[in-house]
Amino acid sequence: MISEAAPAKINLFLHVGARRDDGFHPLQSLAVFTAMGDVLEIEVAPALSLAVQGPFAKGLEGEGDNLVLRAARALNSQGAKLTLTKNLPVASGIGGGSADAAAALRGLCRLWNLDEAGLRDIAAGLGSDIPACVLSAPCFMEGRGEILRPLLSLPRMPVLLVNPGVAVPTKDVFAALQSRSGAEMVLPQGRFNDTADLLRFLETTRNDLEEPARGLQPVIGEVLAALAALPGALLARMSGSGATCFAIFADDGCCARAAEKLKRAQPNWWIAPTFVPESGIVHDDVGQEIGPTADGL
Repeated sequence: MISEAAPAKINLFLHVGARRDDGFHPLQSLAVFTAMGDVLEIEVAPALSLAVQGPFAKGLEGEGDNLVLRAARALNSQGAKLTLTKNLPVASGIGGGSADAAAALRGLCRLWNLDEAGLRDIAAGLGSDIPACVLSAPCFMEGRGEILRPLLSLPRMPVLLVNPGVAVPTKDVFAALQSRSGAEMVLPQGRFNDTADLLRFLETTRNDLEEPARGLQPVIGEVLAALAALPGALLARMSGSGATCFAIFADDGCCARAAEKLKRAQPNWWIAPTFVPESGIVHDDVGQEIGPTADGL
């Protein structure tokens, strides 16, 4: 049996450009991945099948052809039994479905000893977020999400994820979008030495989808206000098209205490303290950069 993590993706910022002729919006974003997420277990079987379990399995009931199965079929799949433990809220702006599909692509390539050279192209054909989720390491995203540049370094960051349990369809958020930052920002090199360094950059950015999402679901504004008011919160922002929001904290203890305080005040919200692992570029013995790594994923 092969087990693949499908970590939650956070858009630390998200700038959107005008709609292209192909219907997609160009974007710029900084995507990072947390230590928590869904888990996909894969084993050889006579036919392709998918079972879903876990706290958010109900959200996928009746979805006979979800992204996990579509990803498997995109690899001209042989038989495999897939078991998805759904720990993340469904359609919540933290890439749950995309991360699950990416885990299927990586895991099935391992199971069947397939060449992964064309995996990113297959991923891009399945969805805009899936190439970044295949990488599952901090990266700048451009184009419609398929153009990726891994960060040179990123510090470990405690984060608190909060979802108020409301649906915000992505198409409705884009339809309500009025103000765009565009996708022409000159992005930095991507070497953030500490959290303060990262926060200075993030102060120059925003999530363009936050305003229309709040218009559709005002409770998102309540979540952001609650996060910003927690002791030790350094930045509060919505991820993706919502409704999940996040706050960055200085240390794990502060994040855990904030989570407990918010759980007492809002027992019906999904509240999950986690962290973004430290990451950077691996160097060989002669100092040549050979690729990204994400410690703890």
